[in-house]
Amino acid sequence: MALKTWVFLFTLTASASATAGGGPLGIDHRLHYDNSGIWKRSNQKILAGATAVTVFGGALLLGDNSEFGDTLWRSVDSVVLASATTDVLKLGFRRQRPSETDDPDKFFSSGKKNNSFPSGEVTLISAAVTPFIVRYGEDNPMVYALALLPAYDMVARMKTRGHWQTDVLAGAAIGTGFGIWSSRRNSPFILSMLPGGFQVGFVHRFD
Repeated sequence: MALKTWVFLFTLTASASATAGGGPLGIDHRLHYDNSGIWKRSNQKILAGATAVTVFGGALLLGDNSEFGDTLWRSVDSVVLASATTDVLKLGFRRQRPSETDDPDKFFSSGKKNNSFPSGEVTLISAAVTPFIVRYGEDNPMVYALALLPAYDMVARMKTRGHWQTDVLAGAAIGTGFGIWSSRRNSPFILSMLPGGFQVGFVHRFD
């Protein structure tokens, strides 16, 4: 279940946060800066972009005529609503990033760049993969490997000092929460507000 995903993400991040620190949970501290190899910021951007393109592009192509297409639309619901929630929280908390300060308790700071809490990218990726884990994970345990994507991004964002530990944990919680919510609805939320043609999808429309 998706709960296993959340426990996995929390455990992984907690292990990367063994040193005591500050912040809401007392675990926030700078990791050793590493912007090389798999942790490169460019790789993080590629993952976030590819996730968004896959979810939105796949939903438009397949529509809601299949189980997989329906899951894609639930992923769209999850990504859109979770990302909107994260954007609002960023504006409210105005937390400084670890690239700007070594004090994890600097919330409510002025400046447009002070938007560390929560992590938007971790939110997006967690929100995108959770509906697939909920729908397919029990019957196909290999699907749980999708949890490695947000887990990677959580560690990578901390290593490049884009986020604190509680930033990425909050992003994972928001994304996973909306993913579970969208999975349990009777039908995709956003699709119900769009013209009926989107239910068919471009692939089936031009068959």
